[in-house]
Amino acid sequence: MNRAARSLTTLVALAPLGGCAALKLGVMNAAGPVAQAQWDLYTTVAIVLIFVGGPVLVLVPIIAWHYRRANTESAFRPDWNFAWPLELLIWIPPTAIVVGLGIVLWQSAHRLDPYRAIALSRSPVIVQAVALDWKWLFIYPDAHIATINRLPVPAGHPVRIELTSGTVMQSLLVPQLAGQVYAMAGMRTQLNFAASRPGVYRGENTQYNGEGFARQKFDVVALPPADYQRWVRRMQHQARPFDAAAYAALFERATIPAPVMYSAVPDGLFGRIVDRSRLPAAQAQR
Repeated sequence: MNRAARSLTTLVALAPLGGCAALKLGVMNAAGPVAQAQWDLYTTVAIVLIFVGGPVLVLVPIIAWHYRRANTESAFRPDWNFAWPLELLIWIPPTAIVVGLGIVLWQSAHRLDPYRAIALSRSPVIVQAVALDWKWLFIYPDAHIATINRLPVPAGHPVRIELTSGTVMQSLLVPQLAGQVYAMAGMRTQLNFAASRPGVYRGENTQYNGEGFARQKFDVVALPPADYQRWVRRMQHQARPFDAAAYAALFERATIPAPVMYSAVPDGLFGRIVDRSRLPAAQAQR
């Protein structure tokens, strides 16, 4: 079954969700190769589940109605004998389904490994993401700029994000572009994705972390490559310089009303935040 047929089958099954934002902001409206591969996997599994559960959902009510108590002309009087056709029907299809799904899921788990680089000819954009209370800091180490709660990237380019947390464990998710990856204090994780087309895609923290959890969202802004380069140059010259006050403000437990941009970000800021979580509290505050 081709991709269009699988997608149509899944969309018909999910038609009651037509009024939900999930159709627009979720993986069903994939905007990158990783999210598209995830959606293809979901539709494949959904079709298999319909094949498995469909006959049960259809036949159980029919059989129950046919052999209802009031239907005295259709009494069920089984003749219990061993039957090879019945045994084969019971064991072969379920075994084939389990083996088939196992192969598909094993292959997909390796293909969708968040640490696996995106196979595009262009060089990746490196971004370092720090989960905070209750905001996201995105550092562009090559350009020496940083943003809070906004992640501009060039469309059509692979993006590699290194993640950590400046507080408790959190999780980054951009449904239209990539899967979920945890960010943990004192540790580094990684996520690779690409945006196939320009647009604005919602990202969020999916790991509950207190009062501001519901408002810890950000926009991934996929720009045409030329516009992205202009944005980088503008931030390098016009954004607020990153200083000691800006660093201290990162660790305040508060949400922010609008994205913040920084220039002149020092080398090693991401590593400093990683190391900060490994130090005793008294030393980390210095």
